[in-house]
Amino acid sequence: MSSPLLVIGNKRYSSWSLRPWLLLRVNDVDFREQRVSLYQGDYKPEILQASPAGKVPVLVNGDVTVWDSLAICEYAAESLGIARGWPRDVKARAHARSICAEMHAGFAALRTRCTMNVARPPSPVELDAATAADVSRIRALMSDCLARYGGPFLFGDFTIADAFYAPVAIRFDRYRLFSPAAASDAGDAAARAWVERVLALPAMREWIAAGRAETDVLPQFEK
Repeated sequence: MSSPLLVIGNKRYSSWSLRPWLLLRVNDVDFREQRVSLYQGDYKPEILQASPAGKVPVLVNGDVTVWDSLAICEYAAESLGIARGWPRDVKARAHARSICAEMHAGFAALRTRCTMNVARPPSPVELDAATAADVSRIRALMSDCLARYGGPFLFGDFTIADAFYAPVAIRFDRYRLFSPAAASDAGDAAARAWVERVLALPAMREWIAAGRAETDVLPQFEK
């Protein structure tokens, strides 16, 4: 059987595609990728050939099709030889699943105000109250995980949780979301270090470089 196929969107913008792609790449899973230029021409039929939901990402592995980023990550952890998808400890695993579910369903204000764009020049933006609340919650969440489990990643080793929060690392870097006033805070410093650590991953550098090289520019994501 051929290696799994991961269908993804633009690397410049597609945060949902990044999550399973990064998990697979960090764990050296052999897979093929098919990139679809979102919102360009007849992109929807191209996705529908692989996914009944008509959205990316989608993983096709033989006669198994998995859509939705979290479902793909969990399937990969169970079936594609990933040693550490979720933490081994049951309490830590419940915690990791909770923060992934929170990311999966929440933080709408941050997604809208600070769209993921790996090519955006780093500069701060003015945050409304809802976006500032999202940023504050994420900083607290990261700081808590790093203090509780000792780092260097959110649950010690790199897990699905780090893959799920990887687009946040890009947003915090590109939009300068850490407050200078909190630079001396230990929890904030740990969260900053996590962002730098994720951005330094070879797989993450590969994704960002590919995203910056893309020629498709979508105005709705170029805020």
